[in-house]
Amino acid sequence: MSIRSEKAITMDGETSMQGERIEVRNPRTGVVDYFFHAPSAEQLTEMARHLRLAQKPWTGRPLVERIAVLQRFKAELVARRDAIVGNLSVDTGRYAITVGEYGSLVGAIDRWSRLAPDLAKTSEGQSTVHPTISYRSQYVPYALVGVISPWNFPLTLAFIDAIPALLAGCAVLMKPSEVTPRFAAPVREAIMAVPELAAVLQMWPGAGATGAQLVSLTDVICFTGSVRTGRLVAENAAKHFVPAFLELGGNDPVIVTATADLDRAADIVLRASVLATGQACQSLERVYVDRKIYQPFVDRLTTRALKVDTNWPDIHRGTSGPFIFGKQADIVAAQIADAVAKGARVLTGGQVEDHGGKWLRPTVLVDVNHSMSVMTEETFGPVMPIMAYDSVDEAIDLANEGVYGLSAAVIAGTLAEAEAIGLRLDAGGVSLNDGSLTGVMNEAEKNSFKLSGMGGSRMGPAGYLRFFRKKALIRQNGAPLTLEMMSENTAAPAAAG
Repeated sequence: MSIRSEKAITMDGETSMQGERIEVRNPRTGVVDYFFHAPSAEQLTEMARHLRLAQKPWTGRPLVERIAVLQRFKAELVARRDAIVGNLSVDTGRYAITVGEYGSLVGAIDRWSRLAPDLAKTSEGQSTVHPTISYRSQYVPYALVGVISPWNFPLTLAFIDAIPALLAGCAVLMKPSEVTPRFAAPVREAIMAVPELAAVLQMWPGAGATGAQLVSLTDVICFTGSVRTGRLVAENAAKHFVPAFLELGGNDPVIVTATADLDRAADIVLRASVLATGQACQSLERVYVDRKIYQPFVDRLTTRALKVDTNWPDIHRGTSGPFIFGKQADIVAAQIADAVAKGARVLTGGQVEDHGGKWLRPTVLVDVNHSMSVMTEETFGPVMPIMAYDSVDEAIDLANEGVYGLSAAVIAGTLAEAEAIGLRLDAGGVSLNDGSLTGVMNEAEKNSFKLSGMGGSRMGPAGYLRFFRKKALIRQNGAPLTLEMMSENTAAPAAAG
């Protein structure tokens, strides 16, 4: 379907929904040009019931058949590429990254289809205590997986959990963010074009009430978003005794050592801080630089930041897109104002540009410290606060300070030097001599530290295996013990002391 810029419209064929009516602003214009109806509580309950019924025959299919169904889904996505990319680019106000998101979904289907057959293999073993007892393992998928995805990468983060869960034999009920719902319409068309998949996969945008109910209806919940909302999800999941896989916020540090190549370091920090307007979980948000190279590094980063342009007014020109969620621009502006009030200096950017939508040019801050919220809270914008340090131990202490531990980076003269520092950082993924590599490394398992998340890794083999419970079938191959064998009468008396 097409998205018009001025007149509010609904998702195709779905105006009969009786749930909450939600209006959506265009991130480039600030205009409400779209609305949809979230599912009512009754409709969501009915979706979950149908998915549970369909899951049993789905998990009974051989994995090769589930793979074939997902490959047909991929073909339907390919057939709707222009509609998906078009709607998603309106959702996010950016185009090139949107094309990359679409490609990552298609690639994820192929990658998990290739990996899954070698992962959940049954194993057998023998008791080391009782030679007549052996076991065989069984992988039992959760019946219904709930996915609550955020607005910063709407397509990627909607399916990053759903694809492996479906291949594992689960049914999946997804709630994309109400901030970026437009892409869901053509994706749902692709789902509906594959009846076997539509029976076990449903996607419907909604707000907080829909997400809260989703937790209560499913057997395991996957959530990507803020720490504040993640706490609510975790509490709700605990109430319903539902396992929760949470990937939450971060305030990712980067340490630049005295031996680093300054041009390379400046390029890395700029890209990893500003890409996607800093609206990525793995974006670098605070920069610690050895005092011996501090000023030359600041000069190089400032020169590069000044050359970055926004993609206003032409979405196909420039580098930095708008804030997808307008309220996030207000949060970032408040952090910059707090820093300036406490003595920080703005070398580039620093002012939110309002064109209806909101943009911020790459912002370099100096004279910062940990009394400032920009250094201690998640920023989620293209802001680079730079702080000098005098020793590696001090840099590590500064980087480890705070409540987040999602990811980090170290840029040094050698990989060995970077790795020695990385081993001491409290973060789930550490990029060495680069930044934000967790966004492209799918093979390495990692866990979020501190308040940045909980639950099994969504990367590596665990990204698939966490959707199973492992059952042990324990076999007695000989004569079982009898009660008489356990009688006190059969026990030898202890020797007198």
